Amino acid sequence: MAEPTEAAPVDEPTAERKPKGPRRVGVLLVVAVLAFLIDLGSKLLVVARLENHSAIKVIGDVVTLQVIRNSGAAFGMGQALTVVFTMIASAVIVVIWRIARRLYSLPWAIALGLLLGGALGNLTDRLFRWPGVFRGHVVDFISVQHFAVFNLADSAIVCGGILVVLLSFRGSNPDGTVHQQDGKAE
Repeated sequence: MAEPTEAAPVDEPTAERKPKGPRRVGVLLVVAVLAFLIDLGSKLLVVARLENHSAIKVIGDVVTLQVIRNSGAAFGMGQALTVVFTMIASAVIVVIWRIARRLYSLPWAIALGLLLGGALGNLTDRLFRWPGVFRGHVVDFISVQHFAVFNLADSAIVCGGILVVLLSFRGSNPDGTVHQQDGKAE
């Protein structure tokens, strides 16, 4: 009869999974502030220069710049739900801040910084633009033919979201560890 073999542990002890390196909250904040300021500056510029003017062709009719005030979400959906979108953006900001307390991964810091900066950019519009607090319309200005009109905050959110999905598929955690399965990294 063969001796029983020791199975690999499903979860390693906490000491071995402890994150290594510095916390990356500073990176998250720098990326978020840059994304927010670039979005805010672009919106101030296009409102001052392009609102109530004809669209500017960037790449023929494929990409144009034109100011659209959007009370809804992507593709103008949910225009009656502006307050709900404001609450969702606020919740995203709170969740990112909670994750930041245990953030040791540089790629996760960049991804979450993009999400935070984009959420803050659109939340600023919801809070301070017409028609009023929690109901403000977001300034969108990049128009892609047969697609949507969006802004740089939306771009930051999409890029951050794609990074989060890729990092998750790779098994990476915000704390710098890697998901474990049967004692091996996925």
